[in-house]
Amino acid sequence: MGAYVTEVPLRWSDMDAFGHVNHARTVTLLEEARAGLLFNEAERRGHADMAEGMVVARLSVDYRSPVEYHMGAVQVRMSVRELRTASFVVDYAVAAGGDDSVATAETLMVPYDLRAGRPRRLTEGERSFLAEWVLDPLVNEEQRIA
Repeated sequence: MGAYVTEVPLRWSDMDAFGHVNHARTVTLLEEARAGLLFNEAERRGHADMAEGMVVARLSVDYRSPVEYHMGAVQVRMSVRELRTASFVVDYAVAAGGDDSVATAETLMVPYDLRAGRPRRLTEGERSFLAEWVLDPLVNEEQRIA
């Protein structure tokens, strides 16, 4: 299918003393975008169980230019890579105010069993859903074999 694209509105509280979106608030904007994909879109397609336990194991963000509140919103493009048995990576490209790349990021996601308090494997349904967001079909096939 390709990238999942969503728009996340900026809030007055996202700004810092320098008049731009604080770096930590950018992480919150990424989280909101990710919830749109992994929870809302997944539920819409019959995979509501993804919302029952998915945690961030690693986060990396590269900030390229400031985001200012007056820009109104950021557009976040997300795709999946390194789809494995018990983890996957979400890649982000953030655009705002006509700037195609204000930030890029990646999160290593791990499905988590909240009751047992430990990581779990992805279900076949979750893997199938996530595979739709892998950009390169050849990479997708290699990851299914691994």
